[in-house]
Amino acid sequence: MKYYFTYLLLAGTLSYGHTVQAQSAPTPTAQSTTTRLTGTVLDEATKQPVPFATVALLPPTGDKPVAGAACDEKGSFVLTAPAGAYRLVVSFVGYTSRTETVTLGATPKNLGQLTLAATTQKLSEVTVVGEKPLVEARPDRIVYNAEADATNTGGTASDVLRKTPLLNVDADGNVQLRGSSNLRVLINNKPSAILAGNLAEALKQIPADQIKAVEVLTTPSARYDAEGTGGVVNIVLKKNSLQGVNGRVGAGVGNRNQNLNGALNARRGKVGFTSSLSGFYNQYPGRSNSSRTDYLDGATGQLTQNTENKSRGGGGFGKVGLTFDPTEQSGFTLDFTGNAYHSVNDQDLFNEYRVFPQLEQYNSLNTLYTRDIRQRTPSRNYDVSAGYTRTFKDQPRREWSVLGQHSVSRSRQNYTLDQFQPFWTTEESERLEYQERSENLAFNRENTIQTDYIHPFKGKTTLETGAKAILRQVSSDYDLDTLRTGQQADFIRNDLRSNAFDYRQNVLAAYGSLGFALGKKYSFTLGTRAEYTDIKGEFSGENGRFRNDYLNVLPTLSATRNLKKEGQTLGITYARRIQRPQIYYLNPYVNQTDPRNISYGNPELRPELTQNIDLSYNTYAEKSSLTVSLYGRRTSNSIESVLFYNEEQGRSESTFRNIASSSTIGSNIYTSVRPVKGLQLGGNLDISYIRLNSPALNRTSSRFMYGANVNSSYKFKEKYTAQFYAGYYAGWVQLQSRNSGYYYYSLGLKRTFLNEKADLTLNANTFFQPGINFRNTTTTDRFISRSNFFSYQRNVRLSFSYRFGKVDNGAPQRRRRSIQNNDSKGGGGGQQGG
Repeated sequence: MKYYFTYLLLAGTLSYGHTVQAQSAPTPTAQSTTTRLTGTVLDEATKQPVPFATVALLPPTGDKPVAGAACDEKGSFVLTAPAGAYRLVVSFVGYTSRTETVTLGATPKNLGQLTLAATTQKLSEVTVVGEKPLVEARPDRIVYNAEADATNTGGTASDVLRKTPLLNVDADGNVQLRGSSNLRVLINNKPSAILAGNLAEALKQIPADQIKAVEVLTTPSARYDAEGTGGVVNIVLKKNSLQGVNGRVGAGVGNRNQNLNGALNARRGKVGFTSSLSGFYNQYPGRSNSSRTDYLDGATGQLTQNTENKSRGGGGFGKVGLTFDPTEQSGFTLDFTGNAYHSVNDQDLFNEYRVFPQLEQYNSLNTLYTRDIRQRTPSRNYDVSAGYTRTFKDQPRREWSVLGQHSVSRSRQNYTLDQFQPFWTTEESERLEYQERSENLAFNRENTIQTDYIHPFKGKTTLETGAKAILRQVSSDYDLDTLRTGQQADFIRNDLRSNAFDYRQNVLAAYGSLGFALGKKYSFTLGTRAEYTDIKGEFSGENGRFRNDYLNVLPTLSATRNLKKEGQTLGITYARRIQRPQIYYLNPYVNQTDPRNISYGNPELRPELTQNIDLSYNTYAEKSSLTVSLYGRRTSNSIESVLFYNEEQGRSESTFRNIASSSTIGSNIYTSVRPVKGLQLGGNLDISYIRLNSPALNRTSSRFMYGANVNSSYKFKEKYTAQFYAGYYAGWVQLQSRNSGYYYYSLGLKRTFLNEKADLTLNANTFFQPGINFRNTTTTDRFISRSNFFSYQRNVRLSFSYRFGKVDNGAPQRRRRSIQNNDSKGGGGGQQGG
């Protein structure tokens, strides 16, 4: 029964919320058509579903499976096989396996409810040969199984998201979903203090070895917070819920990343414990050059800048989780996730500004200098969450949960700079002419409590309701001191560029959602979410108080039709969503490390509202799948990055305004196929057209955007796996800017040894060239600027991982709810604010 135990262990190691198909090639038969076999697996005593139980379809004699799958979170399974007689083996860790004789004909067959009896029998050593697909297309999301991709080993979350379908990640680490930066990134369906400030920098703090999968939700249901007009990205971290004591240790070395990591998990009876810890160091050097032409009154200003950048950082990332299930119908969870990170960014800047022709009123703008800039950003962040989930013995789908979370993020953005005259203008000892030092202490505290209730009715009708409160307190205390050589004896506080900003945001929400079916072909979900937002802000030392509140009612709709051919569905979803500005957009701290290009937030921003519609077609066969979607998005009061020109200072100023409307239409195609045993192939293509219109700026910007990627995995000689990924993104457009595209590729080879307990992985990224070049063009009525940023991305890593321990006395993993704070617009880099 070698293959039976293969499927048994595969199902036992799956984490909650992810359905994985692990099918083997079918035994050839004389018949060419296939038939669909469905059913639901329940616990014999409790009548609760057994999530991720394994079902394997075997011939009348022999142990080689014809087809197999893992049940979903409700215990349901779907198999396809040629007509004929079979044995169906149903199994899961901690249960006695069950074998049924099944005969398939020309029409689909439903076996109904299949029950499993619990057992305390220990498992002998098993062999894992199951293969998880790299990408799964589900009805409500795209799932990229990062742990199944050997090319991720030793990298960071930025590397993982760059390879996730529908997502784009630029040189600075900013993330876009279908061309929109208005998205929300979660960790394990929860907001995280780790991601609360600078998202681009935070993604470098999460080791790829900790990531199980990335889920992309383009049109979330009413159960999710209504924030994220572009969609929701959920990073799922690894965890282990098997009985016994087990864990892993690992290390990786490379020219861009180095790390040490480990995990220890234990579960005995009603109590479970999971933990992991990683230490890491990353370095990402780069260089840039830019030019800007300013249109002055009767003259033209020309800015030229060149920068060498050395960015590096290191720290630790860890998590601890406890579960306690006192009864079969109740369970408690307690989780802690935290990190400490220190990033260093040193820059050498050359700056020259000249006005032509030389007019007296512009003499003060002419400058020529170099700057040594040293930025230090230490941060500490943690999340503590607890939850209670209650199910009901007489109604398997009925559920009630109460959840709470406390998150804290504390970071400092400190920088110092020395400005020098050019070496040819004066003696070296007299070149230093100006110094500056700045400190921005950012603090973010967030408390959340929510309750959710699911009530099933006869048939497939289900009612979901819930309520939630999110209480946020954010502060940014920033100071700046200056020293002019020869004019001052010591640093002097610049009061105009120093202040303290306090911001409070409270969100109260309630939702209701009704799911039902009409016959066997149609299923619907109707939902509405109401959210009330109360905002207070205040600057110290001045009359800078403001307050705002608003109520939004946000409906959602989902309809699905099963087509005549088995495995084919047609669906449509609609959602109205809101985008609140996060502290990154609100923080008024002025970043003047480059005095010719400054940036700051806008505390008076209002939320934006979006209408989303998505039409999708899905078809699944035994060895292939295809998902095609058409989507449209319309956003009013859109929050956009805007650049203005300050003629008095001869500089551009970047901030955020509710200044435009945005419309997007597009199409996405994803396909995967397993042509031969051991080989997986997948591809994704996204094409869209976006149009931004701003009457205030009398400006319209539009562009066709597209991106494509392919992935493949091949397992050969049992112990070797080779994987390849390549992607190309054609660039994107903003209200005043256009960005160039880029391509990215990686190759990995994994060798398994020591009785399947150890892996040695070698992978390389963008190895044919030293890095990736990103270009940007910004056009306003006062200036045109062009910049070119080169990021050194060539990366070679060697990683080792060893797994230890055993599994015994397994038990089905109960469903557990988690906090989902996806309710505020986040930024990708630059501003700090908690």
